Amino acid sequence: MNKLIYPLLMLMLSLQVQAASLTIEITQGAEGALPIAVVPFAWRGDAGSPPAHEIGAIVGADLLRSGRFKPLPESQMLSKPSRGEEVDFRDWRAVNVENLVIGEVSPNGPGGYLVKFYLYDVFRGEQITGYSMPTTAADLRATAHHIADIVYETLTGQPGAFATRIAYVESLRSGSGKEIKERVVLRIADADGYGPQTIVSSDEPLMSPAWSPDGRKIAYVSFENAQPSIWVQEVFTGKREKLTSFKGINGAPAWSPDGRYLALTLSKDGNPDIFVMDIARRSLRKLTRHGAIDTEPSWSPDGRTLVFTSDRGGKPQIYRVPVAGGDVERVTFEGDYNARASYSPNGRLLTMVTSVGGAYRIATLDLVTRDYRVLSTGRLDESPSFAPNGSMIIYATRVNDKGVLAAVSTDGRVQQRLRLQEGDVREPVWSPHQQFQRSR
Repeated sequence: MNKLIYPLLMLMLSLQVQAASLTIEITQGAEGALPIAVVPFAWRGDAGSPPAHEIGAIVGADLLRSGRFKPLPESQMLSKPSRGEEVDFRDWRAVNVENLVIGEVSPNGPGGYLVKFYLYDVFRGEQITGYSMPTTAADLRATAHHIADIVYETLTGQPGAFATRIAYVESLRSGSGKEIKERVVLRIADADGYGPQTIVSSDEPLMSPAWSPDGRKIAYVSFENAQPSIWVQEVFTGKREKLTSFKGINGAPAWSPDGRYLALTLSKDGNPDIFVMDIARRSLRKLTRHGAIDTEPSWSPDGRTLVFTSDRGGKPQIYRVPVAGGDVERVTFEGDYNARASYSPNGRLLTMVTSVGGAYRIATLDLVTRDYRVLSTGRLDESPSFAPNGSMIIYATRVNDKGVLAAVSTDGRVQQRLRLQEGDVREPVWSPHQQFQRSR
């Protein structure tokens, strides 16, 4: 493939987070980001060493990645309080900070911690919110992400998406010359790229990962034994089962919002068409019947319609069909190529891959206003997936002939690049929100 050439982007914010083998880099940030200070959380343990992860640093990195906030560098902090009585709001007004996050971590039983944090309005001089969160060493980073979610939602009015995960496919090569071997792995990681875990590994292709609505399972396509099959695997236990292995194409699984059905592409009757499977009963219902290629289904948030890619008009475009059955309707008319569409969580936007001057880029279509917007700038951008709060879209692209992940805000103002150091990465998909316990 040709090398990807990115135009020079104005560097308004920059961030590099070393997380296992993944680097996150903000290549473009939003103007008017809110100034905030996240003070390093104090360790209150009488004995032993502090936890490996510093909560404040993770919270600050999350808020910076969103593009909505501009955290104050630690070197510019005039004081470092961890409790309310230690806060002098004059210190923070002097450096033009609007909001302040402080906190502390203390031991809480064997292997446990208690994390407390407080969010303040600096100019009003009062606390906005605060929580105590019991956690463990293994869940400490998750706790930090949930704190960032609370801060984000409190100050913006929109849910955060930091305490979520991403799934992606990675190709790893070893050896040289004629001895090159390729291994394909399906992995999940935190939304900031930390702690990648392998879900399944194969010498054959893996593709089309899709999270279940509760975040506990992933459906995917595997070419084990040289036959494409659709599998569903439990994330935590590794238990998996094969759902389909028909002759021909078994592809593009997509969960219904209630988790009871999978939409998928099958060619068992001849041409590739869209089917819906009742997972419990293993029964199939055919939704499209056409001589063209119908593929890549995606559910609307209300579960009533599916969008899919079809070349029935001559070139790939996005179409829509009622899940209960009915007429197929064409959705996209801009350009000569639109594919791989999915809905935003509120159902108003579609994101898709579109063709612009021979390049493949990520675009959105507002289904109400018909506003069509190209968001990315690469040559081979693909596989867009909305964050569960609808604020960002993650996708795959290529940089220096290597597959990497990237993300862009739905207004196009914030752009990130996530670079794994090992292999080529593709087909990212964002998980749903995760539940978390907290108390005031």
